[in-house]
Amino acid sequence: MKSLRSKYTTDFVPVKAITNGTIILDNNQKISGVKIMPRNIFILDYGTQSAIIDNLKNVYNQIDYEFWIIAADRPVDINVYLSQLQLLFNQVQDQVRRKMIMEDINKANMFMNNNIVDTEYFLLFKEKSDEKINKRIRNLINGFTNSGLNSHQVTNEDLRIILDNFLNGGQTTTFGTVIS
Repeated sequence: MKSLRSKYTTDFVPVKAITNGTIILDNNQKISGVKIMPRNIFILDYGTQSAIIDNLKNVYNQIDYEFWIIAADRPVDINVYLSQLQLLFNQVQDQVRRKMIMEDINKANMFMNNNIVDTEYFLLFKEKSDEKINKRIRNLINGFTNSGLNSHQVTNEDLRIILDNFLNGGQTTTFGTVIS
C-alpha cells in the first residue's frame, strides 16, 4: 500500500490552532511561554551584572520541566517613524534642524534598505493543563522580574512569528487561501 504524501507543508505541522497565547497541537498538547524583553546588562556595573546572572541561574535551576529558549528575528518596521520625520522636515524652516532631520531620515532609510531586525527572546514549554500553563507563566514572569528582566505571556502574534521563522525562513506569509 502506498502512503499518501501531501504537497502542502502545513499538512506536516501538527498545529491545530493558535489561541489565547498558546499553540494547540493535533494531540491537544499546548505550547505556551513568555517573551523576555532584551536588556544589555554589559553596560551595567560588574556587581549588577553578577546579581542579574545569579538570579537568572536561580530561575533556570527552578524549572523542572522541558523548555525551549528561542531567539527569533522580527523585521523592524519604521515606516510610521519615517513618515513623521518627513512631515517634521517639511514643517521646520531652520536649516540646522532640517539638516539634522534629514540625517535621521537617511539613517532610517539605511536601516530599511539593509533589512534590520529586532531579536526577540522566548521561553516556551509544552503542557496539556491550562492550570499548569498559567502557574508556570506566573512563576517565570516573577522569576525574570526578580532578575531585572521584563517578560510577559507570549501573544498569538508572537507564536506566529516563531512559526514563520522556523517554517518560512523568517518570511511572514501575508497571502490568503488559494483556491484551485
